[in-house]
Amino acid sequence: MFAVGGGFSPGSGPSSIQANAAAGLPHADVPGELREKVVAVLDEEPEHHVEDVPWTHNEWDRRPFGLVTFLWPHRWRLAGAVFLVLIETIALLVGPVLTQIGIDDGVRAGNRDVLLVTSAIYVVAVIVSAVLGFARVSYTGRLGERLNETLRIRVFSHMQRQGVEFHTEEKAGVLLTRMTSDIEALAVLFQEGIVNLLVQVFTLLVITAALFFYDPLLALVTLAVAIPPTLATSLWFRNVSAKRYLLVRDRIAALLSNLQESLAGIRVIAAHNRRAVNIARHRDVVGDHCDAGISAARANSTYAPITELIGICTQGTLLAVGGVMVANGRISVGEMAAFLLFLTSFFAPIQTLVQLYNSYQQGGAAIIKLRDLLGTEPSVVEPPDAASLPPIEGAIELRDVTFSYVPGRPVLRNVDLRIAPGETVAFVGETGAGKSTVARLLTRFHDPDSGLVTIDGHDLRDVGLTSLRSQLGVVPQEPFLFAGVVRDNVAFARPDATDEQLREALVAVGIDDLVERLGGLDAVVHERGASLSAGERQLLALARAFVARPRVLILDEATSNLDLHSESRVEKALDVVLEGRTAVIIAHRLATARRADRIAVVHDGEIVELGSHDELVQHEGRYASMHATWIAHGGAE
Repeated sequence: MFAVGGGFSPGSGPSSIQANAAAGLPHADVPGELREKVVAVLDEEPEHHVEDVPWTHNEWDRRPFGLVTFLWPHRWRLAGAVFLVLIETIALLVGPVLTQIGIDDGVRAGNRDVLLVTSAIYVVAVIVSAVLGFARVSYTGRLGERLNETLRIRVFSHMQRQGVEFHTEEKAGVLLTRMTSDIEALAVLFQEGIVNLLVQVFTLLVITAALFFYDPLLALVTLAVAIPPTLATSLWFRNVSAKRYLLVRDRIAALLSNLQESLAGIRVIAAHNRRAVNIARHRDVVGDHCDAGISAARANSTYAPITELIGICTQGTLLAVGGVMVANGRISVGEMAAFLLFLTSFFAPIQTLVQLYNSYQQGGAAIIKLRDLLGTEPSVVEPPDAASLPPIEGAIELRDVTFSYVPGRPVLRNVDLRIAPGETVAFVGETGAGKSTVARLLTRFHDPDSGLVTIDGHDLRDVGLTSLRSQLGVVPQEPFLFAGVVRDNVAFARPDATDEQLREALVAVGIDDLVERLGGLDAVVHERGASLSAGERQLLALARAFVARPRVLILDEATSNLDLHSESRVEKALDVVLEGRTAVIIAHRLATARRADRIAVVHDGEIVELGSHDELVQHEGRYASMHATWIAHGGAE
């Protein structure tokens, strides 16, 4: 077991946090005046109820994602929106009818009372229409936000359900696009498109019925002039815009992906003086997105004027034919005026439908992207009848395990290994030999191609993932710290831990003094722990593992990137964390591996040597050669 003393010596210089504090940088803690303002703002914030979101590894809606399947659970709320649409449309379309009555029965008949009554009804209809419009927009707005919230949770949950290789292969910027611009495009379709589409379609139906009511012949002439060219133009626009808006979605994903990668790698970019090159590359990506957007806008700019031209030609035809009918006494002047008003209202919905179709094409492209994402099956699946893993002792066995990331290229071959409860086993070997793969199989980030991985005799493929991982602790080579405060990061694996338990963990790993200097458990931690040194981040990760109290602890090269002082302090903390636990250590340095109970030497995907440090040195095999090289380069006995 580990038994290394030491720590950061007083003369080793200030830590990164101490240096920041001395320089007055933001991470030196929030200034008192600013903290008071933050508290004042938070006091005025309304209470937000955080609901428990039902989530499982193996249960989700596997139907292909689409508008119908997504909206069906909300059909009654949508029915309420449709009802408001119907009433609003009727209120809007009584205007031409009242105009016809006012002209024929009021103005031409010289009946002032009829004119006053129709005018009053017209005003009431406008007011009712405005009130109904406000009610509809308010109702559909709230409904759209609810749908938006539901979809965001669904997409995020499915991302959480995916295996490690999914997040390795898929660019973070592309996934960010799915959660932002794609869902926003659908939100526009929900809030402005679907209900508004119903408004315009119902308007067209009512207007068409009204045209035939006034004069079937004139209605047929009007529709014969308007419908064929409008239909042909719309079909062209549909085919062209679908491809172009799908390309726009792809270019947005590429843009956000490039942005995310550039921000994440800003230190490397600055260190290698690549800022100008990166700006040029980003300009190319932005240019591709701009070209795709211009291409889509060009199709829209062609379609809209054509429909306007069709409307003008139809109105001209109506005036010519209708004027002859008025002269012949077939229709009255009031009916002709109502016909013109209805025709104007007829083309207004068509123009609106053009814009809605524009939104629909963008939303349709987003639906395709989200359908692909939500249709992705996780690589590691929890069986429906998975049993909950009982409290474990920590006996681990790999039985004839073979695994490959790429089919036909195995990373591990026929590995057999038994680890007793409470035993510490270190894996050493060349880079790429398969050491870290063993750790990923134990946490079931991957499943073996063949063979078994068991804990206390339980095949990991047969147990619930939550019950498994809640009893495992993992400390990676690059510990990830979340933006927030120390309390949130240390209690990450055990949110119900008390402050006393958190402080106990900090004391156990020897970082309590640093945390207190930063401001205690409420000290700010920047994204990824950027203002902390590597050793400080690793100690906080160990404190996180200590709080979780796992039965099995997996350290994936947890000290490989540390300086000697940091390594000494981390290894001292490991003595406390590993006590009484089964430990699997992926070791890069022999100083770490030699203190394990047993050492497994991995070469070309196989365990070629297994034993204690002294046994393997005496064996004069591969480990002995590694040890001799280590001694020759300054390693200490």
